[in-house]
Amino acid sequence: SQYGLYAWPCAAVLAQYVWAQRRSLPGRRVLEIGAGVSLPGVVAARCGARVTLSDSEELPRCLQSCRRSCLRNRLTHVPVLGLTWGRVSPELLSLAPVDVILGSDVFFDPKDFEDILTTVYFLLEKNPHAQFWTTYQVRSADWSIEALLCKWNLKNIHVPLHSFGADKEHLASSSLPGRHTIEMMIISLAQSDGT
Repeated sequence: SQYGLYAWPCAAVLAQYVWAQRRSLPGRRVLEIGAGVSLPGVVAARCGARVTLSDSEELPRCLQSCRRSCLRNRLTHVPVLGLTWGRVSPELLSLAPVDVILGSDVFFDPKDFEDILTTVYFLLEKNPHAQFWTTYQVRSADWSIEALLCKWNLKNIHVPLHSFGADKEHLASSSLPGRHTIEMMIISLAQSDGT
């Protein structure tokens, strides 16, 4: 649960992408999953999107962090929901339609990958024109979601960081030890013709 209490570099990169898309956001319905401190969702709300923030119902400190971010940014109208990846809950079933799903660094632990994509697939099936905008840190060459995307009939488009000004050291870097390569992709439903 502590991971959701910090703004990691992936959040700054996704927030930069949201900012780059700001002209298309007013009135769009945005859901951030695994929101934690909610930087991308807060930016989307400040750009005029109708945002809902969510984190695991089992992580009350993360949900409180979402609420604090809203208060600090004068976004008292932004709802915060407990949604646990891979679990069909009344909150998930009654969720309003979405146009964009945001997720920064949700692909952190491989044991969660399928649960995340199960939830994303459910949301995209309910909202076939929606997209999942996600950033992730490359932590291991052995970790991949490609097979799971195929299994769940999802496709992805890689978005180069330089295409939206997020390749700058102050955004995509970290003072923590180790490799910090950040990638961005947009995930959507694959077409029935196999694309």
